[in-house]
Amino acid sequence: MLTAVDDPKTADAAIEAGTYGYIIKPFNPNELIINIRNALRRRQLEIANRMYRHDLEKIVEERTASLQEALEGIIQAMARTVEARDPYTAGHQHRVALLSVAIAEKMGIPKDQIEGVRMAGRIHDLGKISAPAEILSKPTRLTDIEFGLIKTHPRVGYDILKEIEFPWPIAQMVLQHHEKMNGSGYPQGLSGEDILLEARILCVADVVEAMASHRPYRAALGIDVAFDEISKNRGVIYDPHVADACLKIFKEKGFKFE
Repeated sequence: MLTAVDDPKTADAAIEAGTYGYIIKPFNPNELIINIRNALRRRQLEIANRMYRHDLEKIVEERTASLQEALEGIIQAMARTVEARDPYTAGHQHRVALLSVAIAEKMGIPKDQIEGVRMAGRIHDLGKISAPAEILSKPTRLTDIEFGLIKTHPRVGYDILKEIEFPWPIAQMVLQHHEKMNGSGYPQGLSGEDILLEARILCVADVVEAMASHRPYRAALGIDVAFDEISKNRGVIYDPHVADACLKIFKEKGFKFE
């Protein structure tokens, strides 16, 4: 800025406004040239820094997308591994994930948190890979010993996932998806708010899908029976807010399993 005003306040205001220099008349031509060169260099550096930040943000976005794609591939591979050993529940995890996402959206949960719910839903039964295939496909009801083996699957799933650095607490969601609000669930007997909200959502979605679907030892009970179960035990076994959201998306939004 070239001016005849020799005032420190004016100079400070000009610099704060973005000027690269403050020269007072009369001036030395060499001084003016030096200031112009310095201003040009500063401007070039600012442009270069801006371009660098833009390129860096683009690289970060691309790598994030690549990591997300790889993570999705891992989740799908895990889900297929479970369903390959348990054909009677093929598609169960996928449908639980769909219902869990719909419930979470109805509850107004943040989008990023919903993505964690979806991924956990896709592999919530991962621990069943440790169960004998003959138990998974047994055409009659399980004995107490057999059911005891099945009940280890949340812990087994947790042990498989706990060392993987997900952006969400996936391992804990898998561990807790059979916990109940009144503490009657497994494997830890957690209750109320001690259970992750995501796990409470998975719990309701898991029960509804399981009751509405065929199992080796019984025909599908039907969606209405599932609704009765959720309504009857709302606030006792199931989180009341999750239960309400689940019922609403079926009855008001017309949700259907694919």
